[in-house]
Parts: sequence; C-alpha cells; structure tokens
Amino acid sequence: MTQELAFKYCGELLDLSVDELTNSLAFLGTAEQTADVVEMEQEIRNWLSAVRAYHGTCVDGFEGTGDLHKGVSDGLLNSTQLTSNALAIFASVSSILANFNLTAAYDGLMRRILQEEEGTPRGGRGGFPHWLSTQDRKLLQAGPPKPDAVVAQDGSGQFRTITAALAAYPKGPLNGGRYVIYVKAGIYDEYITITKNQPNIFMYGDGTRKTVVTGNKSNKGGFPTWGTASFAVIGNGFICRDMGFQNTAGAIGHQAVALRVQSDRSVFYNCRMDGYQDTLYQQAHYQFYRNCEISGTVDFIFGDASAIIQNSKIIVRKPMPGQASTVTAQGKTDKNEVTGTVLQNCAILPDTLLAPVTAQFPSYLGRPWKQYSTTVIMQTAIGGFINPAGWMPWAGSLYLDTLFYAEFGNTGPGANTAQRVKWKGFRVLTADQANQYTVGPFLLANQWLPNTGLPFSTGMGP
Repeated sequence: MTQELAFKYCGELLDLSVDELTNSLAFLGTAEQTADVVEMEQEIRNWLSAVRAYHGTCVDGFEGTGDLHKGVSDGLLNSTQLTSNALAIFASVSSILANFNLTAAYDGLMRRILQEEEGTPRGGRGGFPHWLSTQDRKLLQAGPPKPDAVVAQDGSGQFRTITAALAAYPKGPLNGGRYVIYVKAGIYDEYITITKNQPNIFMYGDGTRKTVVTGNKSNKGGFPTWGTASFAVIGNGFICRDMGFQNTAGAIGHQAVALRVQSDRSVFYNCRMDGYQDTLYQQAHYQFYRNCEISGTVDFIFGDASAIIQNSKIIVRKPMPGQASTVTAQGKTDKNEVTGTVLQNCAILPDTLLAPVTAQFPSYLGRPWKQYSTTVIMQTAIGGFINPAGWMPWAGSLYLDTLFYAEFGNTGPGANTAQRVKWKGFRVLTADQANQYTVGPFLLANQWLPNTGLPFSTGMGP
C-alpha cells in the first residue's frame, strides 16, 4: 500500500471523526433537564466510541512504515486522549448524579426503560428490535416494497449498476422517509460506498445467491484493510435484505473485506457475506444482523461496533496451511466504549471443505485484536470442530487480563466450557448478566429497531 493511499483513507476517517464529535456536542446542547442527559449518555458514548474506532483504523493503516507510523500515532494522541476523557465522563453519569443527589432522576429513567422492555411481547415487535419504525417493519415483513430505483443488468430497470442508482439519490426530502433500491438478480462487480450524505436507504435483492456484490481488493494487493471492502456503508439508517456480498481475493489475499459497515442503526436481514480473512468489518456504531450467513477463516467477523448477530449461520472455512481459523476479532480500545460483538441464537458450523481436516486447521471462537476486546456468544450451537479451549491468544499474554470474552447457554459438541481458557478476562455468564448483551439494553433497541420493520428478539428468546 502506498503512503498516499494511507493518508487518503486517514483523512476520510478523521473527517468522519469530526462529524461524530459535532453530533455529540449538538446533541448534548439540546438537554434541558437531568433526565435528558441520562438518556443521552449511551448515544453520546456510541458516537465517541466511533471516534476511537476511526482513530485506530487510521493508525493501523500505517503499520509497517516505521517512523511514519509513530508520527501518525503521536499526532493523534491528544485527540485520542480527549475522546477517552469524554468517554470516562459519560460512563460515570450515574455516580455523578449520585454526588449531586440526583440519583432519583437516573433510577426513574432506568425503571422506565426496563418497563418498556418488559412490556414488549417476546421476540419484539414482529420479532425485530424496537428502533425500527412501523413503516420500516412493513418494508421487511411484507412483500417487496415499491422501489424508487430498480437496478437490472439486462436493462429492465432504470439503472444497470448500483453505483448509478446511488448517484440518483434524491437531493430533497425522501418519499416516505427512505430511498428504496431494488437490485435484480445478477453478479454486480462494482465497488460500492453508501456515503455519509446518503442516509436511510433500503436496499433489497432477489436472494443471497442471486443478487451478489463482488470484489477482490486485498491487503496483499496493496490496499489497507479498510479500503478492501466490496460494499461499504457509511450513511446512517441503512437497511438491507436478500442480498449477498463477497470478496474473492481468497485466503492468499490475507485481509480482504466483503462488507464494511459503519452506518449507525443499520440492519441486515437474510443477507450473506462470503470471504476468507476479515469478511465482515463491523467498523462502528449500532448494527443488527438477523437470518444471515457469514463465512470466513481468520478474524472474519471483526471491528469495533456495537453489533448483535441473531439467528444466523457462522461458517468457518478452510484457512491457508499453518493458520488457525478465528470467528471474531473485536477491536475495543477503551474500556468505556459501548462496543462489542454478540452472537445470539446462531450456529457455528464448519465449511464442508474444512470438516475432514479439523485436526490440521484448529478453529477458535475469537482472539483479542485490541486491549479491551469484547465478545459474547450465547444460546448458540457450537460445532465440535471448535478447539476445546474456545479462544485463542493474539500474541502471548497480550490483552488476556483486559479482554471480556463470555459465553452463556450454548449448545452442541463445542459448547462445553470445562476446558476453556483460564484467562482473567474470560467468564461464563449468568442469565441476568447475559441479558445485558441482548438487543434491548446493548443496542438501545427500543429507540430504533421497531422503525425498520425487521424481526428481532429483544431478550433471551429466539
């Protein structure tokens, strides 16, 4: 990768960081009373967590450049520390309120949130998280909606490429609050980015193996991991269903992303992501995946988002000789971030090519990419090909005391925790502890998932 390309990507990430900080300050300025600040706490921490993720991605892009890498890291040090300080302040809201005898306001808000959650039918509104609007739920649960744009390679739509349909994104108010794009069956060999100026897109296809976006950019081919994605989503509120995303660089390409997501409050339903190393990059913000299939080898679900994957198939593929497959590599760098990766009611399966040779290619649930790596796997069927230790170190004892790896209620031959790692950061959760990593509390589900119209489970249900 050229230094010019690294600087280009870093500049884009820092622009996004400025946007997140601006949003935080503007949002905080709307607070009129104590309860408002409490309710804003998690949202502001979401935005500040994204800033930390962008800074980390920028610095990582200069790995291997020696003094230049150090210079970029040092140059971002002040802003990184300021962001960490802000995260620490907002993480201490409850104790700050207690010092000012304002605990009642905080507790009252928490009770209201819990009552709203407990009053929700099992499985949520139609099975989806609560931050999806009634209109968006209808988009996902009913038949295909009437599209604003139709993409078809055979010329039967208004556009032959997804790129062209995105270029026609309305400059004025969206009809019904969303720009709906229907992508007909076909293999779309084009690199797509949903920009920050294209929020609230609903995109759907004809099926995960019929409507497929493909690419083959890779780290070995000279691109930073961040820039290898076949399909990237920045614009907030993105919803997608019935589509496939792949990166065909293969295991030999090393880091090669099929789908990169930093869209806040984004949803993927009945989608497929295929690759090898680094297939799904959950870069930042609140993300929800349901009824999906995700395949890969090394760290193939990674990033620093607040992401829950429900009712999905996680398919471990055959890595290169000498490699071990790792399902997750979560990248939390600050203990006060609200980020983490959660797999709930999923199935972790071997690819048919891997099954006969599991002894040669050990597989693990994850490894700690960054200092406070946070991953929870619960109520999931784990195949017997997963190493009994469950989790793999990144490098020696690095991060083993500060990570948070947890399991709860898993089934299958690979679910026995008797031989799991004895790291300080690993634990088996109780039901009450596991509930904190369900859609309601972890993704602030009540605020946005109901609006999407997609099914979801708010608690420990299916």
